[in-house]
Amino acid sequence: MCRNIRQLHNFEPPATDSEVYAAALQYVRKVSGSTKPSQANQAAFDAAVAEVAHATQHLLDHLVTTAPPKDREVEAAKARARSAERYGRAAG
Repeated sequence: MCRNIRQLHNFEPPATDSEVYAAALQYVRKVSGSTKPSQANQAAFDAAVAEVAHATQHLLDHLVTTAPPKDREVEAAKARARSAERYGRAAG
């Protein structure tokens, strides 16, 4: 869907409120087709972001896994390596 939305489940420490909000904002921007809504749509846009963030946090709070938690730094390094390979640049 949107490459800017990152996996938030099964990290130690758990996803922060700001990470959940950022994912919700990206989702609503993608679905609405607008990065900055008009004044007429601002209230609906903000309400949608809040609702998606709430639903996302609820989901994260209730997911169960037996896999060990992932390390954010290790996952970030993997993402940088994939990006370097994809775009032909040196990682780091």
